[in-house]
Amino acid sequence: MEQLIGKASVLIEALPYIQQFRNSVVLVKFGGSAMEDPAATRSVIRDVVFMECAGMKPIVVHGGGKAISAQLKAEGVPTRFVNGLRYTCEKTIRVVDRVLHDQINADLVSLMREVDGRPCPVSGKNVLRAERETTTDPATGQEVDLGLVGRVVNVDTEQIRWVLARGEVPVITPLACDMNGLVYNVNADMAACVVAAQMRVRKLVFLSDVPGVLRDAGDESSLISTIRRNEVEGMIRDGILSGGMVPKVRSAAAAIDAGVSKVHMIDGRVQHSLLLELFTDRGVGTQIVGDED
Repeated sequence: MEQLIGKASVLIEALPYIQQFRNSVVLVKFGGSAMEDPAATRSVIRDVVFMECAGMKPIVVHGGGKAISAQLKAEGVPTRFVNGLRYTCEKTIRVVDRVLHDQINADLVSLMREVDGRPCPVSGKNVLRAERETTTDPATGQEVDLGLVGRVVNVDTEQIRWVLARGEVPVITPLACDMNGLVYNVNADMAACVVAAQMRVRKLVFLSDVPGVLRDAGDESSLISTIRRNEVEGMIRDGILSGGMVPKVRSAAAAIDAGVSKVHMIDGRVQHSLLLELFTDRGVGTQIVGDED
């Protein structure tokens, strides 16, 4: 009986959050090593289906860097990164396109259907518009070409809303086209932030292989539970935010500026971390909020 009462208590704790987020659009960006773990992937997919059944309107944007690197290696296509961005030639973009659509997106959609979810595979090529991206060589200060790497500048929100209105979950690949139809590889984190901003989602959740933002990168107990928008640049200057976390958090801050209520960064390897973050009093990761929250 005590176990049954305990289960009821969990549902009661979740009730106000379910009521609060009913009909809210929430974007989940899924990537990192968490995607390499079948058990973690199934847990995330179940969480997304739970969200949809609880009255929320989830959108999934996924990555795929490790699977892409493995396939490029298998096909003998050299991989080169510049400032953390993959240089993308014509051979590379064909592999990226194939892996993202035929492997990763197809697998996530299949898993969601297995648990009676209602996924809709959405190619970023159809809903994301991009401009060519370049970067700067830190040693010389010179502009560096990245090939077919793009920056998302516009989102076909009408098409995504149409999928949501049908009661389905859009599962979006991080590829985009320019106005001439040329396909670009885009950073999935940054694409998720632009989609979240233009869709004006209630929440944006990053699921990766880290527990959130750590004050000490080597100490998971130093997790920072809340970061305000006006603290971001100071944390970068102080070295608390570094490496790949810098563009992620800056993109999150831009999403906050554009009207996203909160951005969450949580560890997708933890079973049901998505539900724990959204539907419990404590949460499990780092939330980035506006200055007034």
